[in-house]
Amino acid sequence: LDVKRDPLCLIQISTGNSDAHIIQLDRESYIAPNLNKVLSDESVTKIFHYGRADIAHIKYYLKTDTKNILDTKIASKLARSYSDSHSLKTLIKEFINIDVSKQFQSSDFGGELSPAQLKYCANDVVYLHKIHEELNKILVREKRINLYNDCLKFLKTRVDLDLALFKDDIWAH
Repeated sequence: LDVKRDPLCLIQISTGNSDAHIIQLDRESYIAPNLNKVLSDESVTKIFHYGRADIAHIKYYLKTDTKNILDTKIASKLARSYSDSHSLKTLIKEFINIDVSKQFQSSDFGGELSPAQLKYCANDVVYLHKIHEELNKILVREKRINLYNDCLKFLKTRVDLDLALFKDDIWAH
């Protein structure tokens, strides 16, 4: 998705208790003060899978900085060096032992959502807490937790670089 071309349509939230709240945004104004308050609240942990894209969309459309972020894709890449597959579908299968359908991953989320789309949206967030917990155990065991935390600190800067259209690796020669 391109942040300036593809609008932010919805946000999914789960507290980790098998619940999912699907918030469809007002795309005319993107005024969402309660959501912005939660996203910018340091005391509330937000778990993403590939937060780089989500956080860029949130910052661009909702004009807020998301604070206290964890990211299962970053954690997976550091913890699961035995695998080249770090998709959410793969992590759900490995740690939750459920095969989730990604059939609706590329569907239209800008209109009325079907029950199947709502289920897809819920599956995208309800397992993140457990997956992160399991990945965290591996990160600690493999002594990569500090590296993970440093990556999380850099995530805001990476998002800012993306929004400034610096897509290439700034560290590359």
